[in-house]
Amino acid sequence: FAAECERFLGPKGFGGVQISPPNDHILVNSPWRPWWQRYQPISYDLCSRSGSEAELKDMITRCNNVGVNIYVDAVINHMCGSGGGSGTHSSCGNWFNAGSEEFPSVPFSKLDFNDQKCKTGSGEIENYGDIYQVRDCRLVGLLDLALEKDYVRGKV
Repeated sequence: FAAECERFLGPKGFGGVQISPPNDHILVNSPWRPWWQRYQPISYDLCSRSGSEAELKDMITRCNNVGVNIYVDAVINHMCGSGGGSGTHSSCGNWFNAGSEEFPSVPFSKLDFNDQKCKTGSGEIENYGDIYQVRDCRLVGLLDLALEKDYVRGKV
């Protein structure tokens, strides 16, 4: 991507580009590696198709040097989906257990999620007009972080 900034985007006057979340995320094999897997974090380690932390820093520096700003899409509200299983099937190979809400590479545990605050029977948002459901329940099964907690915000 850095070479594209240097050869094309910078010379053509592009002021910036947005990149997908560069952090550790679940790996989905069916369908094969869909775009949305990058929006299901496992940890905040930087290792994905965007490269390692060093490669990401190099790309940002090289793009900035030719006048192209990098805008990173960051996922800070949730972790992977509750049906994500357990194992090391993440872009960094970090172990997790979505069913028991264990993400030791952060570390997050069941105490760091909003399950106990959600008042729907399913744990999912059932009424998007209800601000409490939108704030405290899962969106399409994604494990909703308890961002009112200092500890959680500090890890994010």
